[in-house]
Amino acid sequence: MIKPQQALHTVFKAACAAAAVIGLAAANVAHAADAGNGKVLAESHNCAACHGVNLNKPVSPEYPKLAGQHADYIYWALRQYQMGTGNPHLGRNNAIMQAQVQSLSQADMKDLAAYVESLSGDLVQKK
Repeated sequence: MIKPQQALHTVFKAACAAAAVIGLAAANVAHAADAGNGKVLAESHNCAACHGVNLNKPVSPEYPKLAGQHADYIYWALRQYQMGTGNPHLGRNNAIMQAQVQSLSQADMKDLAAYVESLSGDLVQKK
């Protein structure tokens, strides 16, 4: 037989769990990427210095063409540079890029990624 106090405790735990789930959902509201802000960020971080005009003409073959690349790929690449070598399974090791992304928020990186994806580029999809 369930005592009233036990039932109340169970209801209280369920309400707390529901509040926690709602709080997490509210905290993870999707950020609508702003390509316009991404352009401003790309210019202020001088991305073209290495990746070239319209981020499509790298100044050296070791730098990738970025224009037209998928936004989700660019976002995760930036996050990996930000994580650095602290986690060898997730981080990317490039001192220049690590320095470039340290001041960026996740929203900034999503904006940059949206801007990069919006550019016309020479990327070729192999089928």
